[in-house]
Amino acid sequence: MKLSAVLLGLALVFGSTLAKDWWENGNFYQIYPRSFRDSDGDGIGDLNGVTEKLQYLKDLGFTATWLSPIFKSPMADFGYDISDFYQVHPEYGTMEDFENMIKKAKEVGIKIILDFVPNHSSDENEWFKKSEENDPEYRDFYIWHNGKVNATTGEREPPSNWMSVFRYSAWQWSEKRQQYYLHQFAIKQPDLNYRNPKVVEEMKNVLRFWLAKGVAGFRIDAVPYLFEVDLDQDNNYPDEELADNVNECPDPMDNCHYKHLYTQDQPETFDMAYQWRAVVDEFKKEHGGDTRILLTEAYTSFENIIRFYGDGKRNGSHVPFNFDFLSSVSNSSTAGNMVSHIKKWMDAMPKDVRANWVLGNHDNKRVASRLGVNRADLFNILLQTLPGNAVTYNGEELAMTDVFISWEDSVDPQACNGNPQTYYGLSRDPARTPYQWDASNMAGFTTGDHTWLPVSDTYVTVNALAQLRAPQSHLQVFKKLTKLRKEPSFQDGDLNIEAIGDDIIIYSREKKGSDLYVVVLNLGKTDQTIDINQYFQMGSKAEIITTSIQSSNIDGQVINPSQFKAEAGVGTVLVKV
Repeated sequence: MKLSAVLLGLALVFGSTLAKDWWENGNFYQIYPRSFRDSDGDGIGDLNGVTEKLQYLKDLGFTATWLSPIFKSPMADFGYDISDFYQVHPEYGTMEDFENMIKKAKEVGIKIILDFVPNHSSDENEWFKKSEENDPEYRDFYIWHNGKVNATTGEREPPSNWMSVFRYSAWQWSEKRQQYYLHQFAIKQPDLNYRNPKVVEEMKNVLRFWLAKGVAGFRIDAVPYLFEVDLDQDNNYPDEELADNVNECPDPMDNCHYKHLYTQDQPETFDMAYQWRAVVDEFKKEHGGDTRILLTEAYTSFENIIRFYGDGKRNGSHVPFNFDFLSSVSNSSTAGNMVSHIKKWMDAMPKDVRANWVLGNHDNKRVASRLGVNRADLFNILLQTLPGNAVTYNGEELAMTDVFISWEDSVDPQACNGNPQTYYGLSRDPARTPYQWDASNMAGFTTGDHTWLPVSDTYVTVNALAQLRAPQSHLQVFKKLTKLRKEPSFQDGDLNIEAIGDDIIIYSREKKGSDLYVVVLNLGKTDQTIDINQYFQMGSKAEIITTSIQSSNIDGQVINPSQFKAEAGVGTVLVKV
């Protein structure tokens, strides 16, 4: 055999070994299907609407999109209450529509990830109906308890003081079964019993079913709630202790009034995540094709999030969502605060995993509303230029803002369990309003005359079409960033990051033999002139790759790095010339 052939063979072997998997450094886009694109004029987004816009997402530079739940549901919690895990919700379309979406996604070259909701079902699910009727096969599919008798009144009451995330007792009495069932969310969302092996296997079958339909993986919802502490020797559940900051949450009917030592983050939860990883890995072994991935949602301690990666012996989530930016970053955050969060994550990750960064989702105020429209580009620059995976909620690339929803128009159960004085702080409706496609009626979201939530008044100027056509816009900045991510220094380069005072974040991305990039973010309200060469050797010339739309600098401009003006609220990416 010729030497050249041997060398080529070795190159192919090592190249395939070193090649990145599709999801590594992935750019993930969350679609809230109900609000993304309505194809049939009923005011509700649907799967055909998603299919119609897949090329748009590919053109923006996204690797994959994950869809909030699309399964059959009474919509008590807008799809997070599932009545049939094996069917598409009729308002969103048919199974044929789903299959057409998968086919189109493959043609376009973008992956589809589904939202898997394992903690609970709808009370209209056949499993629950049979469980409530004491069917032997389903009797223990959910968490049931007789409750206890009040020694003073002699009346029956819930088994413990556990509170729902949506306020009030997490226990609901069933007249039919004459027992209480547990629901850590809405009353119509009974918790599944993961101490029952039949439940565990059934939910694994749900995963296998949709994997066989061609999905690329799952975002797993509300993982910390999967298990509760087991019954004690007297067949009782313990009451939860009062929260340390109970004075900040004085209402005993509120979930935040208590610690959640018995209802969240039980040890078995992590084992379950590792079992699900085994299911998706096994599916690839049996059926071939690309890696199927897991993304996990867990508002929990930093240490617990890191545990979802794996335990050193078993692998877990490919992308355990990093909610540090969501839960810890506010308008009062300093550069030092943010740099500490970034370094903490980078230092704590196990070997051979990827970092990830999340700025927004369907459960939180939009980035532009939370952190400022004038800083929307700055935070997108941060998200897209850090190592690892980036997760973007639909609309953040346009700097869409929250929409005021009145008490009368509120539909989110979390808000509706509040009152006219408190609902707005609880409501997730403002961040779930229809995507703003163009300046036509209803923002191009629907051809109908109404939408399930109001369209923002800003849609005439803040919309995808206008921003695609504009020479300078939030969307144009975003597209440049997603293109930039493909450069070797952003794919594999080192991150060196530090804070300058309270306002400036500066970091470099560089791979040996490739370009040196420097990112400067000014979180503050005043301009500052800095010498970049004090931190990274850019020499006498640097080119601006992209910058916030309000910057006085323009893309392609060559500047002197030793006298760089970091403008207030502006993010800038530079490359050494």
